[in-house]
Amino acid sequence: MTSSIHAQSRPVRLGVQIAPQHSGYQQIRDTAAELEALGVDVIFNWDHFFPLFGDPDGLHFESWTMLAALAEQTSTVEIGALVNCNSYRNANLQADMARTIDHISAGSNDGVGRFIFGTGSGWFERDYDEYGYEFGTKGSRLDDLAQAMPVIRDRWSKLVPPPTRHIPVLIGGGGEKKTLRIVAEHADIWHSFSDPEVLEHKLSVLDSWCSTVGRDPGEIEVSVEVGHRTLEQGDELHALGARLYTLQVSGPDHDLTKVNEWLSWRDGKSAARKAA
Repeated sequence: MTSSIHAQSRPVRLGVQIAPQHSGYQQIRDTAAELEALGVDVIFNWDHFFPLFGDPDGLHFESWTMLAALAEQTSTVEIGALVNCNSYRNANLQADMARTIDHISAGSNDGVGRFIFGTGSGWFERDYDEYGYEFGTKGSRLDDLAQAMPVIRDRWSKLVPPPTRHIPVLIGGGGEKKTLRIVAEHADIWHSFSDPEVLEHKLSVLDSWCSTVGRDPGEIEVSVEVGHRTLEQGDELHALGARLYTLQVSGPDHDLTKVNEWLSWRDGKSAARKAA
């Protein structure tokens, strides 16, 4: 498969999503510092307004303001939302916010930003209802995302100062009729929750969409969530071309046991790649 062939040149990376729920901000901040010290590659949060599991009215914090704080706090890890909800802010504002966090994160990284623009069409109806956004349909939200992406890229080209680098775009989701086409057109990273069998199929669909839109699928890094997967499944996903692996920690306790297991697995893959 084209995607797996191109992936051989990419390093294996590990991202950790700190769910911004059920813990105070100081604990989130301390966990981010610990993750950076451990050597994770990316720290993510999510873009929601209420907890997704546990007490539905428990502690929760907003995504973008937290990302700006993490950009100032950290110096080596990339940061982003897994994922931003396109519905909650207009496209031009999203672009400007992303550019600003890009510059904040560049201050401790020799002038090169560390922000990843992870985005999606949105799905959590409570967010929409309580914050006054129109929920629409799954199809209409995907159409909105498709319309927003060119606007975001155009705004990045107009901002003064411009972003410090090409801001990587991560798009999440596996819908074959609309989402993967948007990925083929706009994403630098595609994220999914696929197991090996599903990933193999989805990659063939993505390759087909890349052919349709005239895109080299090798330009797209494949990201998978592995919080409920075994290291052996990680090997299978790696063989298919996945290179960014993510897992989640959540309050009230941020248990990093699995993070350490997957860091060791990542380092083993990196050593094998260098030896090859």
